[in-house]
Amino acid sequence: MFRGQDKTKIGLLPLGAFLVLVFDRWTKSWIRDNLSLGESLPQTGSVRLTHITNTGSVFGLFSDQTAVLIIATLVILLLVPLFIHYLLANHPSSVNRLGTVSLGLILGGAIGNLVDRLRFGYVTDFIDVRLWANFHWPAFNLADASIVIGTLVFIYSLYQTGLFAQVQDYSDQPRG
Repeated sequence: MFRGQDKTKIGLLPLGAFLVLVFDRWTKSWIRDNLSLGESLPQTGSVRLTHITNTGSVFGLFSDQTAVLIIATLVILLLVPLFIHYLLANHPSSVNRLGTVSLGLILGGAIGNLVDRLRFGYVTDFIDVRLWANFHWPAFNLADASIVIGTLVFIYSLYQTGLFAQVQDYSDQPRG
C-alpha cells in the first residue's frame, strides 16, 4: 500500500506520538505524586509548576463536558489516519517528514489527555505562566502544548509542500 519512502515518513508519526505520550504521562504523574492540588513550585515567579485539574478542554473551555470531549478526541483519532491516507493517495508530495512528525505530536497529545479523561474524568494541567501582575495564562500540560505546536507545524508543512497553492489553483478553475 505504501512505498518504502512513505513507510519511513509514516513511521515518524507513531514514534512522535509515543514519545509525547510517554513524557506527558510521566510529567502528569510526577505532578500528581509530588504537588498537592493547587500547590506551586516555586511558590512565586512568572513560570511555575502548579497542580491543577481541568474538566474542560484547552483554556478550560467546555468545562464538565467530559463525555463530549472523549467523543471528540476519538473522532480526531479516527480522522487523522484517514486524512493521511487521503493525502498519500491524492497528494503524495504534500506528506513530508515535518508533517508526519507534527501529526505525531497531535496524536500523542490527544491520547495523553484522553487517558486522563478516561481515568480521572479530568486532565492534569501544571504549566502555569504569569506574564505580569494581572495576566495569568490558563494552565496547560505537555499534551496541550504538543497539540498546539503540532497543529501549527502541520499547517506550515502543508503550506511548505505547496498543497494550499494546488487547492487554490483547483478552486480557480471554471466549473461547467
